[in-house]
Amino acid sequence: MILIGITGTLGAGKGTIVRYLVENYHFNHYSVREYLKERAAERGILKPNRDDFTLLANELRRNHSPSYIIDELYRAASLKGENAIIESIRTLGEVEMLRGKGNFYLIAVDAKPEIRYERILKRKSETDKISFATFISNEEREMENSDPHCQNLSACIEQADFLFANNGSVQELEKKVDVMMNEILRKQ
Repeated sequence: MILIGITGTLGAGKGTIVRYLVENYHFNHYSVREYLKERAAERGILKPNRDDFTLLANELRRNHSPSYIIDELYRAASLKGENAIIESIRTLGEVEMLRGKGNFYLIAVDAKPEIRYERILKRKSETDKISFATFISNEEREMENSDPHCQNLSACIEQADFLFANNGSVQELEKKVDVMMNEILRKQ
């Protein structure tokens, strides 16, 4: 089983990479966002926003472990035993836990803030209806944190095996993913 985790900045293209790996390389997708949506619904939060997700994720990590959410998603992936991509790695504890499973690769994706903001406006997600100032503020809050239970995107990005700058087209990003997959598959 090839296991890929993906981290990166808001609107950088994580979902595009996931979709491409699912459609072209037959990976199974495990989403932190979907997991948190289910946990929020269990608590009666029917339309959670980004702050709700962040608070819930941090609470779950504090109550269990810094890698708790990813532990849960990994458990589901390992039951299938097929190639898997886990979307939205946010803490070093999550990276460390996945590294310990073997055959793991971490992808990080980033792009210029203005490009990323335009992308989130186009995708029209409930959690993306924000101003540019809020967008930047949310990102700054998630970039660095000394608490192991909270988001630390900067540290996760530093741990990446593959770092994609995604300032161009979808096709350019897909070509980068193909190069990465050729490298990963050669190692199998």
